[in-house]
Amino acid sequence: MKADEPKKRSEGKAATRARILEVAKAELEEKGFDGTNIRAVAEAAGVGTGTVVLHFADKRELLHAALFGDLEATWHAARDADSDRGVVVELSALADAFFRYYAKRERLSRALLRESLFADPPWSTRFSAQVAELTAHVSKLVSRAKDRGEIRPELEPQATAAAFLSFYYFALLAWLQGGHPAPLSLFETLLRQHLGGNDAISPAQRPGTSRKKPKKRSIER
Repeated sequence: MKADEPKKRSEGKAATRARILEVAKAELEEKGFDGTNIRAVAEAAGVGTGTVVLHFADKRELLHAALFGDLEATWHAARDADSDRGVVVELSALADAFFRYYAKRERLSRALLRESLFADPPWSTRFSAQVAELTAHVSKLVSRAKDRGEIRPELEPQATAAAFLSFYYFALLAWLQGGHPAPLSLFETLLRQHLGGNDAISPAQRPGTSRKKPKKRSIER
């Protein structure tokens, strides 16, 4: 056996897994969770059914793997974009990164959220770890804002991070259920009310647009 053969096999398996996931996401988006089956995914990916099952036990695991990988990439990109632009702008940009991800495949998003909420181990543990990382990051951003005098000193970072998640999920579900057309706007309203008097974000400050770094100032009650 050549020294590089194990590496090539590993790379080949990774490429096959990635292709299966991309095909599965397209199938799930087009046909929905109930209408998707392993055989159709295998045919579209150009592999045997056994190959799909080798990587993913069933379509629910396919769905969990697709969601986990996409959320991981979205979360890392949003985290790395952190640049001390002010706590409302930072937290809004973080939430908006996920809103934009779900908006790309709205039908798939409903299945992803529904199934992930009731995932079995090991996926439930992996999703919980993602949420824990996000919560710790939000708590850090809130602590920075307190140090700058940007928000009320009595706000507790971990409690505010929990509030961030509740506002995010509320806005996301309201949008997916058709109850609100603009999840980011709803999220920002809830966030500003919780922080206690933060100025409204101008269009130039919104996530995805150019922003000027805000001046430090205290919030008056």
